[in-house]
Parts: sequence; C-alpha cells; structure tokens
Amino acid sequence: MSTIKHFINENIKKAEIDEFLWKEFERAGYGGVDVTKTPLGTNVVVYAMRPGLIIGRGGETIKNLAKVLEEKFNLPNPQISVAEIEVPELNPYVMASRVAAALRRGVHFRRAAFWALNQIMGAGALGVEIIISGKLRTERAHAEKFRDGYIPKSGDPAMKYVRKAVAHVQLKPGIFGVQVLIVSPDARFPDEVKILEEAASSGQILSGEGGEE
Repeated sequence: MSTIKHFINENIKKAEIDEFLWKEFERAGYGGVDVTKTPLGTNVVVYAMRPGLIIGRGGETIKNLAKVLEEKFNLPNPQISVAEIEVPELNPYVMASRVAAALRRGVHFRRAAFWALNQIMGAGALGVEIIISGKLRTERAHAEKFRDGYIPKSGDPAMKYVRKAVAHVQLKPGIFGVQVLIVSPDARFPDEVKILEEAASSGQILSGEGGEE
C-alpha cells in the first residue's frame, strides 16, 4: 500500500472512530479523540467533560470500549485514557452539541449561533465560525454563517490551529447541521495575520477574503 493511500485510510478510520465515540458518549460531553500507533499497540486519548461516564463503574465501560475499538476498528491492543476538557467553550464538539441542543429546544437558530459565538470568543478564542444548515426559513435547505475573529481557511495554519466538529439534530422541518470551527488562544500566525488582527481590534473595517463589512 502506498504512503498516500495508507494516510487516507488512517484518516478515514480516525473519522469513523470519532463519529462512533461522539454518538456513544454525547452525554459525557465528548470532545474529540487522539489515536497514536506505538510499537506495543495503540494509544487512545478520549476528551470529555465528564470522564467518569466513559470510564464507568470499576472501569467496565472503558474495558468494553477497548474491546470494540479492537474488534470493530482493528486497533491493535488499544490503551485508552480519558482526559477532562478544561475549557468546554473552546471545544468545537461541545459547542456544536450545545447549539444542536438549543435548536432541539426551539431556540431560534440565529440566537443560538450568536450565543455560542459570544461564549467561545469570551473564553479567549482567536476566531470562530458557526455554520447552520437546513430548512432555516423556507422549504429549501440553505446554510447561514456566523463568524467572529480570524479563521484561516487553507495552508498550514488551517491544518494546525483550526479545530472543527459537526453535529446534526432532527427537527420538524428536517435535519439541521451545525458546524463549529474554533481557533484556540495559543495559535500563532504569520506576521501579516497579526497585522490584520491588530487592525480589527482598532476598529478598522477590513475588506477582502475573510473580512466582514
């Protein structure tokens, strides 16, 4: 198998594991997973707001999870640890779930999006984008974006500093999608990006790609 094909297959597997864990542990405040192959097996770190729900009484839940990861996803000798999420507002999985839950309760999608924007930026994020898609106002599905701060869309900064999660919620008009992208406070960008951020903080209006008028 070529290196590129192996890389693609590994990323597909990671996405499948991520989706499985989110469905299984949404109540635990699931916030993502890191999977690392080692000479002795596979290190799996699961992030959650309530780690105890993933560990289970006497470690029973986490033992069953290790068995599933080994048999269903072919992870050799998975060693699982659970890390508590320190700042939920900076975790895209948590915030996508919160927006989806608000929509489920009947909160207007714009109100839910702006609430989440304020929560995320208030926690220190350098940028956030929320995309809500579905039959928002008409019978035809479309998407609306809500953005604050700076979100790199391509290149190394986008791969390194932007975390993304997508949640879905079934409502009366149909299925709504909630995508949340967050740039963490510790992200570091090239000098030209810093100049843009300084201009934005000084109240200047920016135009062009990524700017808001």
